[in-house]
Amino acid sequence: MPSILSRLFSFVGKGESKPYCSVVVPAAGQSSRMQGENKLFTIINDIPVLALTLEALERCELFDEIVIAAQPEKIIEISNLCVQYKIDKVSKVITGGKTRAESVLAGVLEVSDKAEYIAVHDAARPFVTQKLLAEVTQAAFLHNAAVPAVPVKDTLKVVKDGYVVSTPERSQYAAIQTPQVFRHEMLKGALTKALEDRIEVTDDASAVERLGVSIKVVSGDYKNIKITTPDDIALARVLMEERDVW
Repeated sequence: MPSILSRLFSFVGKGESKPYCSVVVPAAGQSSRMQGENKLFTIINDIPVLALTLEALERCELFDEIVIAAQPEKIIEISNLCVQYKIDKVSKVITGGKTRAESVLAGVLEVSDKAEYIAVHDAARPFVTQKLLAEVTQAAFLHNAAVPAVPVKDTLKVVKDGYVVSTPERSQYAAIQTPQVFRHEMLKGALTKALEDRIEVTDDASAVERLGVSIKVVSGDYKNIKITTPDDIALARVLMEERDVW
């Protein structure tokens, strides 16, 4: 059976190698909505959330290295976790910043000089599939920038001062996930500019959008959840039971 690489890289000419792609994992957040628990070290079926995330990235044939931006007091613990779970693609565990953008840029500045593309993946998004990793990365190789998204299920309302102002058309909106994949210099420049302008961006694509770049959207996965609150842990345990049959 052909590998993911051979199936997906039919667009690469014979004898050409795939682009070098690094992954930056921002893991310096405070888990402020987890009621005192660090979500990255929460155990799901005997495995820490961060280890599950890193194992998924480790298995992806399109990724060449992983750089983790962590809280300084967690660097040794995360390094030991990488050894324990045999996450061999991790090249560095560095100190992250106070914001997501600062942490991601810190990671971007530490990737290999060979990196043509950089994927950014949430540390607390452990159920990303190999199919999604491959599809969004391939799309970035073709279109320079790509993100996964799923249609919004709920009706959206614009609310002001406790009252509904309007109801936008739901079909115009999508929930964006990670990994988000960009050309190296594009992402580096976008994050640098956003920080210089003191613009708070909620994801890396937001910074790139400010440069006027068109970002390719691929189909995401509703199971690709980001663990944020204690309620997500219960869902994660259910997804963990199903993971082997995906």
